[in-house]
Amino acid sequence: MKIVAVEPFILHLPLTASSISDSTHNITHWGVVGAKITTDTGLEGFGFTGTHAHLPSDRLITACIRDCYAPLLIGEDATENARLWTKLARHPALQWVGRAGITHLALAAIDIALWDLRAKQAQLPLWRYLGGSHNAGVEAYNTDIGWLSFSLDRMLESTKRAIEVDGFRRIKIKVGHDNPMTDIARLTAVRRAVGPEIRIAIDGNGKWDLPTCLRFCHAAKDLDIFWFEEPMWYDDVSSHASLARATNIPVALGEQLYTLDAFRAFIEAGAVHYVQPDVTRLGGITEYIQVADLAHAYRLPIAPHAGDMSQVHVHLSFWHPAASILEYIPWIKDHFAEPIAVKDGFYVRPEHPGAGTTPLAKSLAGFSQPIA
Repeated sequence: MKIVAVEPFILHLPLTASSISDSTHNITHWGVVGAKITTDTGLEGFGFTGTHAHLPSDRLITACIRDCYAPLLIGEDATENARLWTKLARHPALQWVGRAGITHLALAAIDIALWDLRAKQAQLPLWRYLGGSHNAGVEAYNTDIGWLSFSLDRMLESTKRAIEVDGFRRIKIKVGHDNPMTDIARLTAVRRAVGPEIRIAIDGNGKWDLPTCLRFCHAAKDLDIFWFEEPMWYDDVSSHASLARATNIPVALGEQLYTLDAFRAFIEAGAVHYVQPDVTRLGGITEYIQVADLAHAYRLPIAPHAGDMSQVHVHLSFWHPAASILEYIPWIKDHFAEPIAVKDGFYVRPEHPGAGTTPLAKSLAGFSQPIA
């Protein structure tokens, strides 16, 4: 399969609420920024990263795809996975200006599109193309009910519907108020409402410092918190290691880590218990697999960050033995040929050929943004 075209695109898709906030972000749309790669056989592969739908920075990603990576790909054989990833990720000029950030987000989109092409050529869903399903079921945890911007009443109502109507047994609540006791009060109310059987994870989105996290974890010790995600600044290995030693609440992180080496630093320091790789922050599926295998070597579970990238992560979660749970945020699912689906709290295994990343024509037509 010779690559004949690499075309970037930008979609800004509305959320399930008019806007949402966590401790550090507020957004009204989700950006799906990526590439369509076409081969001489006419086969098309799609890959994308996720953004906050900020058009100027989205255009930096598409410019990198169009001007930096596309010239390196035209004429290449799309089936040569390892060589192509190395050619892009270790290109001297691009490595000089960025081993993370924009260049890595662009690389992720390209790499996912290439895996999508290979699985489509084989007429197999990605999880089967990778070797088959290791996991009989992948349990979903619902994050879309727990935003920091939701009032307590709204959060309790959404949580009740997610559990009683949709069958979720796991939920995630955002924390990060200036006064952590506000979060303790909200979590206490949720725990009281759902009872002891529902698993509650929390996510701080990097807001607090170590002393605040220590006080919070002490106050939350009786709430049976499943994990504390991104409690502190994303790159602070030592503080996460200190917190992990000081509390019985497991630490989860990874959505803001761009490389295998960054994950290795946290894992070797004992600073993480649940590893949360994201194909769109890493250099695509190729580097995701490296991180997942590293976590598995340390016998650590992985719980991929969706937000909202479940289209691809559901394949990887059914396939990889370290995965058994996956975040559920349904912002973009209805814009793809085979949308993610959850039934009775578990993901439905996808069966269409490819990586689940083929957008609907009507979504490309209705939500595209100009790349320049």
